[in-house]
Amino acid sequence: MPTVLITGASRGIGLEFARQYAADGWRVIATCRAPDKAEALRAIRPAVALHALDVADLARIAALGRALAGETIDVMIANAGIYIGRAMTPETVEAAPWLESFAVNTIAPLACAGAFLPQVARSSERKMIALGSAAGSLTRIRYGGAYVYRSSKAALHAVWRALAFDHPEIIAALLSPSRARTDMNPTGELPVAESVAGMRRVIAGLTRQDSGGFFRHTGEPAPW
Repeated sequence: MPTVLITGASRGIGLEFARQYAADGWRVIATCRAPDKAEALRAIRPAVALHALDVADLARIAALGRALAGETIDVMIANAGIYIGRAMTPETVEAAPWLESFAVNTIAPLACAGAFLPQVARSSERKMIALGSAAGSLTRIRYGGAYVYRSSKAALHAVWRALAFDHPEIIAALLSPSRARTDMNPTGELPVAESVAGMRRVIAGLTRQDSGGFFRHTGEPAPW
């Protein structure tokens, strides 16, 4: 039975990943900040093993990696993310939203990759996935704003591509959920179940040659 580990799994895209993988018979290891409040995630049991994790706490990430040292993880999905500082302008720059966004959206995924690298590398799939975003694509900027979120995702793209070069023993890829409709993006036109189903098909088809790539939920290459 293959195993997937998903961060930020209490709602939205992470929750849907947990639901779909569990329904297909995968062992699901799911993390979120408050498992006792994650009713929808707990309802998937017994297919889901829940662990409390605030990904902004690097010590907690390392501790979970040690706690799960004996596991074999076929697919790790670094899904946890935040979108704050939306109203920031060049005239109202504050450091705090930027620092928090980079901690969660950029630094935490790489820390998770490090914590679970042995578990993924020993699996048959050997896949590490990070949720990128079209908002972090430099070639697709067509309007202003979203400074904090855009920059944290653009940095994640660079980090994950570098990870692919440094660790050829795994397949490290970025996926774009393509404006899936979630609490973070309530105006998205794509149903979250459709987005996740598409991303799962992409994950299933990834090969060593795809490592370091950035893909839409349809499997098409996403622009950097």
